[in-house]
Amino acid sequence: MRVSAIGCTALLLLAVAACGGRDTGEAAGGGTGGGTAASGQCAGQQTTGITDTSIKLGGIYPLSGPASAYGDIPKGIKAYFDYVNAEKNGIGGRKVEFVVRDDGYQPPKAVEEARRLVEQEEVFALFQTLGTPSTTAVWDYTNQRKVPQIFVATGASQWGTDTSHPWTIGWQPNYVSESRVYAQYLKKEKPDAKVAVLYQNDDFGKDLLNGFKRAIEGSQVQVVAEQSYEVSDPSVDPQMRNLAESKADVLLNVTTPKFGSQALAADAKNTSWNPLHIVNNVAASVTVLQPVGFENVQGVVSSTYYKDPNDPIWADDAEMKLYRQKMEQYAPGADPNVPYHAFGWAVASSFHKAMDAAACPTREGLRDSVRNLQNVQVDMLLPGVTMQTGPDDGFPIESMQLMQFKGERWELFGDVIDTRKEFGPLTN
Repeated sequence: MRVSAIGCTALLLLAVAACGGRDTGEAAGGGTGGGTAASGQCAGQQTTGITDTSIKLGGIYPLSGPASAYGDIPKGIKAYFDYVNAEKNGIGGRKVEFVVRDDGYQPPKAVEEARRLVEQEEVFALFQTLGTPSTTAVWDYTNQRKVPQIFVATGASQWGTDTSHPWTIGWQPNYVSESRVYAQYLKKEKPDAKVAVLYQNDDFGKDLLNGFKRAIEGSQVQVVAEQSYEVSDPSVDPQMRNLAESKADVLLNVTTPKFGSQALAADAKNTSWNPLHIVNNVAASVTVLQPVGFENVQGVVSSTYYKDPNDPIWADDAEMKLYRQKMEQYAPGADPNVPYHAFGWAVASSFHKAMDAAACPTREGLRDSVRNLQNVQVDMLLPGVTMQTGPDDGFPIESMQLMQFKGERWELFGDVIDTRKEFGPLTN
């Protein structure tokens, strides 16, 4: 049975050292002397970066460079942590310090920043490293150092299927499961679809593309054209022209925000080609579509798993009201309608739930907690979407709902799809 940190302390009041307590003279976690260890029931576990009153987390994002649109995510995270620090006495009585570093979407820079956060800042955990290439570059280091790399901001399937990196785990639905949702949709709505695919030429793009190809096996849906791009490319216009020549009736747009906007714009300009346009979730923010002109992106399809602040169906939702109020209060310069801010709020709330459930307030306790989530409800996620992990399931969120762009916003349609039940577990 799982025991909370508070419960553990209560059980050991008469012991020499309480759960998570420290021996006399021991440096506080995250202080000046490298790794520290707990005593009592949590004896020997790491307490670097966490004290009885504080938790220090480090995040790595592309605040600059080709994926800088994702720089909005830590604003939502920080607003959540500032809110709980000021009004909820932090997480379990511990105030959260969130240190954010910029890697410019460059893997070598991500490694440099990870080392700085772990070795100089002495963070308790890396909470969110964004991007598949950057996270892949970092995870050997974090696992060798036994530092939690929690709820990474990438849906690569390797975070949940790999068994040699127990300290790293994702959060959002993985790209293979997302691709299965699109494949299922096409099998029902366009069973003879001819699909052209634009994808980022890295592990992110290939993961979703290959998952989609596997998902359409045995059906009449075909991939008839593929074009890749590099994140250093100035434009995807040449790739879009090549894909248009295929005369495909579906375009699968597997991109990050900058290139997602470019592909949507190129599609809109080419009036002789009018495919059903499916854009992957990580580029589906209204901030990606708006520069193209909402009139030019009508009918585009995507999927999601968290509440869109632009959707009026959440106008009276308690969590959305709280989010808007606290964003205005703690991030006054940030637009609460930007979905990446809501994403940040949701993942910070998820960390809060995972930390509350940890048996020990230690690095090991957090590592184990995120791999034993039992249908945990996070109020910014869509109704019916919960976090669930276990010994054979390293994917916290595996449910999604399709959505289509109409007017000036996304509209959800169909039911929430639990990809675990619908398609079976995802394995190596």
